[in-house]
Amino acid sequence: MPHDSAAFLVVLDADSTLIRNEVIELLADEAGRGAEVAAATDAAMRGDVDFATSLRQRVDALAGVPVSAFDRVIARIDPTPGVREFIDEVHRRGGVAAVVSGGFHEILDTVAPSLGVDRWRANRLEQRDGALTGRVFGDIVDAAAKAASLREWADRAGVPPTSTIAIGDGANDLEMMAAAGLGVAFNAKPAVRRRADLVVGPVDLRDVIPLLP
Repeated sequence: MPHDSAAFLVVLDADSTLIRNEVIELLADEAGRGAEVAAATDAAMRGDVDFATSLRQRVDALAGVPVSAFDRVIARIDPTPGVREFIDEVHRRGGVAAVVSGGFHEILDTVAPSLGVDRWRANRLEQRDGALTGRVFGDIVDAAAKAASLREWADRAGVPPTSTIAIGDGANDLEMMAAAGLGVAFNAKPAVRRRADLVVGPVDLRDVIPLLP
């Protein structure tokens, strides 16, 4: 039995979809390794390298960053244009807005509720003595985990797969886009645009509102 009930489910990626930033690059700036990590992130989003392997390598660059850096990173977050209007419209039509991210709970736990997101899932960064260790705590949220989250949340809300929408930009979003009734490439890499059901060009989530049930 579903835990709650909704008319439909929308699942968004976080970095470069819900928000304009790539959070791991903002964190890497704190370690003076922003450019290096940005290049690795771009390769991962294109699908050139395995996401989980790439994430572990990029998180390693964060070793020693103080936990106090989270507040500075949150202050730099730039929500995607139209995100609040989009989520408000999802709710007005009886839907659930969710986010599943290869990024980090330490940032998303503040950002997601501030934008009206109903539920979210992301990676967690291991910490010791007030600083990051350079390792991910627990299982990595990769492409398979994103698709599994969409299915889990749909089941919980009593929403059939045909009434789900997945919105993302990177290669690690492709599995959840394939699992959804509608897969939308938003601000997306070429490989994602080629395989999506629909492509939204302008970086404004209000342009996705006409696709809502």
